[in-house]
Amino acid sequence: MNLFAKRICAYIIDFFVVSAFMWILAYIGYFLINNFNMFQLYHYALFVLPVLILAYFTIMEGTIGATVGKRLMFIEVVSTVYNRYGQRSKVSYPQAFVRSISKIFWIPIILDVILGKISGNVRILERISRTQVVNEADPSYNRSYSNYQREYMY
Repeated sequence: MNLFAKRICAYIIDFFVVSAFMWILAYIGYFLINNFNMFQLYHYALFVLPVLILAYFTIMEGTIGATVGKRLMFIEVVSTVYNRYGQRSKVSYPQAFVRSISKIFWIPIILDVILGKISGNVRILERISRTQVVNEADPSYNRSYSNYQREYMY
């Protein structure tokens, strides 16, 4: 399976993970917020879902370099920035946030992928955030972090 197909599968898996979180929050919110009107809760979903998606992708990619879907598909987000020792630096939270902005709704991610394919082989926000998704099984990929980063990665 090529990298692009793995990324699509990982995004679909992550969609189900975020949907599960949203379902749990909706169930809790039903009892906390929704005392009188059953449909009032759906007004909050439009504001909670983008925040939940951004938080999920930013925290997971900024902490361990991959989401649940990416881990299951054996792909990882890495920074294209190297430190002064020539080693690849870990993805930072601002980098993870910038690359996750288009994932809020379906239309922006589709446009990001299409424009990225037209202008090169990388999503636009990946280029801006200076990150890339790599296949962990690829022998040319070398996860080389500094000792400081290795201590706090996992």
